[in-house]
Amino acid sequence: MKLSVVVTVVDGAEALGRCLRALAAQVEPPDLEVVVPWDETIAAIVRSVSPRFPAVRLVAMGSLETRHPQASAAGLHELYDLRRAAGLAAATGELVAMLEDRSIPRADWTKTAVRLHGQLPHAVIGGVLACGRRGVVSTADYLCDFARYEPPVDEGPREYVSVCNVVYKRAALDRTRAMWQDRWYETKVHRALAREGHVLWLTPELVVDQVRHDGAGLGTLVAERLAWGRRFGAARAADVGRGRSLVYGLLAPVLPFVLFARLAAMQLRAERPLGRLLAAAPACLLLYACWGGGEMLGYLSRSE
Repeated sequence: MKLSVVVTVVDGAEALGRCLRALAAQVEPPDLEVVVPWDETIAAIVRSVSPRFPAVRLVAMGSLETRHPQASAAGLHELYDLRRAAGLAAATGELVAMLEDRSIPRADWTKTAVRLHGQLPHAVIGGVLACGRRGVVSTADYLCDFARYEPPVDEGPREYVSVCNVVYKRAALDRTRAMWQDRWYETKVHRALAREGHVLWLTPELVVDQVRHDGAGLGTLVAERLAWGRRFGAARAADVGRGRSLVYGLLAPVLPFVLFARLAAMQLRAERPLGRLLAAAPACLLLYACWGGGEMLGYLSRSE
């Protein structure tokens, strides 16, 4: 089966080059297509990197309009999702994978993706994301986003898999095309696939290292969580109706404590170093509080 890998630029030239080098160095790669969608906001980044990778397909998107200012956390996330949608639409493989430029695939990643899809019937196979970050704040950022995908994990069905390391059977993905052809949102697409009876499968065999070297401080991370939480809340509000949205919004203030308790339980079950969690705890609680505040705004306003 042909594998198309859509790489979404979120960090910059250094990260994009690192990700593309890892894809170019795959061991026993399958029939492989690497797709990088780009718009005018990252034209300089893509032009500086692409000459080193002539086999990569560049998908030009031109100048894009977003609801939010493009320099804001919400506006940037819109751009990421527009790029993902353009990359998926352009991909030609029977299997379509999604990575961010921060996701550095291990040397056997493409071979493993094709093998697993050949062996398993599942339309969605997600992988694990190893922590490639240092520092307390950066570790908190990783834990709040990816703790459920940190190896080792048990293989099996999940409610969520990460858009930073996932491979789809194209036929199933195309049945949800109306949902993502303009803008990608994995939570909505994955729920639609689950309603059709598809299993979201998580495997420890599909490994990427998740690295973030953009120098993001707490201010950037706080803005991201507010924007991401609000989008999640608005999308969920559209699914559950006004009455339940109001209830969820009123319960949102307890969400940071629920999320941190869940994180602590995961870390203890996996027998991870307690010192790491304790050191990151204040930053994790702050980020969860921002997510909860954003989610509450999404529920109550029913808009992102």
